[in-house]
Amino acid sequence: MTTGTGSVSFQTVRETNLRTVLRTVRELSPCSRAAVAATTGLNKTTVSSLVTDLMARGLVRETGETSQRRVGRPGVLLALDDRAVAAIGLEVNVDYLSVVAVDLLHRELAHRHVPLDARSAGARDCAHRIADTLREVTGAPELRGRSVVGVSVAVPGLIDAPSGTVTRAPNLGWRDVPLRDLLRSRLADSALSEATVLVDNDANLGAMAEYRFGPLAGLPDLVYVTGEVGIGAGVLTGGALLRGAGGFAGEIGHLELDPDGPECSCGRRGCLEALAGIGAILRAALPDLVADGPLDGRDVADLVEAAVERASTDDRTAVSALERAGTWLGRGVATLVNVVNPGAVVLGGYFVPMAPWLIPRCRAAARAHSFAPEAGGCRVEPSSLGMSAAARGGAAVMIHGLESGDLPLSPPLSEPQET
Repeated sequence: MTTGTGSVSFQTVRETNLRTVLRTVRELSPCSRAAVAATTGLNKTTVSSLVTDLMARGLVRETGETSQRRVGRPGVLLALDDRAVAAIGLEVNVDYLSVVAVDLLHRELAHRHVPLDARSAGARDCAHRIADTLREVTGAPELRGRSVVGVSVAVPGLIDAPSGTVTRAPNLGWRDVPLRDLLRSRLADSALSEATVLVDNDANLGAMAEYRFGPLAGLPDLVYVTGEVGIGAGVLTGGALLRGAGGFAGEIGHLELDPDGPECSCGRRGCLEALAGIGAILRAALPDLVADGPLDGRDVADLVEAAVERASTDDRTAVSALERAGTWLGRGVATLVNVVNPGAVVLGGYFVPMAPWLIPRCRAAARAHSFAPEAGGCRVEPSSLGMSAAARGGAAVMIHGLESGDLPLSPPLSEPQET
């Protein structure tokens, strides 16, 4: 194997060009090879070779249509091949697994929501359940005949993304869990043995879902706030995730807002999560149903439904609990406004059904506690993506990786000269 101008350099150039052509076909589809060449600056011979390669990989196809050009033969039009590949996103949370599989056009192929008491199960049993669920989805009729290019797993906690290690997830009771290695070991004899596995924070992947699919899609400065037992924030600035030096940015759930407040799962007192997380809301809204302590083994969805039902009938205990949580959330949003000035903050997860009571107080508190007038123009809106936002965002990241270089492609079919 050589370096510099040898085979390694050629391989790098070719894979870069493959991704460029794939991205161009997505942007221009349907389009001719000539249009791809004109847009990318690659010569027509190179584009033809690269398109042949991408077609063999099941990423690009000919549509059967032709372009109408005034001079010469009509060009056969190209589009992304939505028949051959899939990407899977999975979210593990305190009380469920959510799985979404999509095709190359980000269209949903399969969706599963599996109840799971993840905290009681422990990290290694959860890894078994995740692997089993992934096997079940890949074997489903919806994915028959497709190769899975990547799997993304969203976890509510601090993630060392390069190694796929869950550094700390207090609500799951996990610390230093090598989740990617555990999953690779359990999937070694499956159809996913060669697929890339990504482990990332659930809020980060939820933010990517909102950026690509939500009503505010394309808004480059956006924050997604998880509404689960824990609270985290996925922060987009200029369309890119803000990760910080160690990849741990966005943990607004552990902002200390009231030093004399209730104890948080992290061991501190008065964190936003202890004041406005779903556990705190349910304990205040349903004192007869939810005692102090973690929500292990509880059906959180049913409890949320009960709290919303009581608030809808103007039960003052439930309404006060939701409105008080909305005010604390607004304090957290104000901190985000003061630090990163987002164009919008999207409340997700279980915050969505509670939005009629949370959001008015949240908006008011954000305006009152932000330094910039009117919260710097930041909107506060409920998510429209439901409980699968992080899973959907993870699947989208896997598809995007084909074009950005995050996901390795298989070796080329041939080695013509690139220009």
